[in-house]
Amino acid sequence: MEYTELARSAAEKLLSYSKDQSGWKLCKRTLNDKLRDVDFTTLSGDKISFTNERDVPGLYEIINWVVTSDFDISANKVGIFNPSAPAGQQLAINNEDIHWNSQVLLVPRSVCSNSCAPGYRKVPLKQRPVCCYICAKCPEGEISNITDAENCVICPEDQWSNERRDKCISRTMDFLSHEDLTGVLLISLCIIFCIMASSVMGIFIKHHETPIVKANNRNLSYSLLISLILSFLCSLLFIGRPVTVTCLLRQAAFGVIFTVSVSCVLAKSITVVIAFNATKPGSKIKKWVGSQVSMCLVIVCSLGQVVTCTVWLSLCPPYPDYDTQTDTGKMILLCNEGCVPAFYTVIGYLGFLSALSFLVAFLVRKLPASFNEAQLITFSMLVFCSVWLSFIPAYLSTKGKYMVAVEIFAILASSAGLLGCIFIPKCYIILVKPEINTREYVFGKQ
Repeated sequence: MEYTELARSAAEKLLSYSKDQSGWKLCKRTLNDKLRDVDFTTLSGDKISFTNERDVPGLYEIINWVVTSDFDISANKVGIFNPSAPAGQQLAINNEDIHWNSQVLLVPRSVCSNSCAPGYRKVPLKQRPVCCYICAKCPEGEISNITDAENCVICPEDQWSNERRDKCISRTMDFLSHEDLTGVLLISLCIIFCIMASSVMGIFIKHHETPIVKANNRNLSYSLLISLILSFLCSLLFIGRPVTVTCLLRQAAFGVIFTVSVSCVLAKSITVVIAFNATKPGSKIKKWVGSQVSMCLVIVCSLGQVVTCTVWLSLCPPYPDYDTQTDTGKMILLCNEGCVPAFYTVIGYLGFLSALSFLVAFLVRKLPASFNEAQLITFSMLVFCSVWLSFIPAYLSTKGKYMVAVEIFAILASSAGLLGCIFIPKCYIILVKPEINTREYVFGKQ
């Protein structure tokens, strides 16, 4: 009754002020202020109130229209939506009161495509509604771990996607390990060759006063054998997980040790030339026979490689690195050379000495039989150069740990070639044919 009188009073004021513009505005403001405080319940039990914007909050009933078997239509209330209710309680639906027009009691979907499972992403279809899409599997290296993902997420660099593309897993570490079958085989070969070189060293030391050992400078022979033993051992630096120490030492040690070996072979070839020309009447190079020219040559040639490696390791040393682009799903652990021009300078210098040694040995290969070590040196350098020339295409055609294995095999094969071609024939004479290990036979007087 109170609200009825309030409405009548407001209506009378509205009529009295309708002819006055200022009175109309005053009436409107007064009515709005009064409506803000209105809050009552209707006869049907509905609660009526006004918001600060003078709007009446809606109260919605959710109706389920049901078509019966005799084609009658009935409306069943299955829930309500009350915007003024607390958050989370605005919508209330009784699922048991819902009747579907089918025998399958499943909630129908209002989209034209099924949900995309984890591992897939939604790809919209052209000229179709946004609810229409296809599910595309995430590419390698990317995942989606939620349903209906819009985009795939790229895995971190040290991880890769699993087969289902719903999880990032750690990449497989690829390097030539000591437990790997290839690594074990190469280590075994290294030990065998190292024992053989050490045995030859022991034989030469034991028979150091025999003519076959004295021929062509035994100090050079000892230096060459020591460098070959070290070359076999340096191949072990290439096996195992790359770390800072091994990356710093492996290529530098390989370059310096092989330079010493090739320098000894070059010095041996020059010794043959000096010894042959010294036998000619009136030769002026007799004074160089037995001198330290050969050892000085080894030191000078090796010093150039030592300086190159020192500058390389000082300015831009190698360091442990990894490669995730070459092999899918793998992280190849390797040694980054740091300065590629410096690395090629080391290899180029070694190649130059090898070619020079082969050339000198080849030119003196037909000297008299008393100086037949030239033929052994020529054949040994032919094997040495052939191994490294075939190494280049083999190295470039492999990847991962097999690249390292190819380089180790080249080191072992070339070193074994020098050991076998130069020293095995001499060991055969020392051990099996001692009767010809005489000065007369060596110098061709018998």
